[in-house]
Amino acid sequence: MEGKKNIATGFIIMGLFMAYGFLLIYLRDFAAGKDEWIQSYGSGKHFEARLAHVHGNLFAFLNILIGYLLLHFRNKLPQVKIISWLALAGLLMPIGILAEVYLGLPPVLVLIGALAMTVSVTWLGISFFKMKNIPVTN
Repeated sequence: MEGKKNIATGFIIMGLFMAYGFLLIYLRDFAAGKDEWIQSYGSGKHFEARLAHVHGNLFAFLNILIGYLLLHFRNKLPQVKIISWLALAGLLMPIGILAEVYLGLPPVLVLIGALAMTVSVTWLGISFFKMKNIPVTN
């Protein structure tokens, strides 16, 4: 069922990026070399790591929200499966940032993920704009 995998994956990825946030706190406050880490706050690997943490949680939350909306409105929205898969592919962006930081990979995953999430969110927005008779529940 489209949407369910977005919700499940979103929560799992959010948990992982929240745990990654604890690693960032450790590196900032407790690790050997923390002074160098703090000095690179606005640039380099430190900045990229924070960027991955923030976008990982944002894109995970977007998957949870998109999944819920797809489940709730699946009979009134066109192309639910494509929107769902694009949102999931959007998670490649923060994963790609981490792959750049820790593995030195090129930013291709970042670009694919950013484009996929942007298309997913925009497509869903347009679909809601075009939808007639949105059911109101009390």
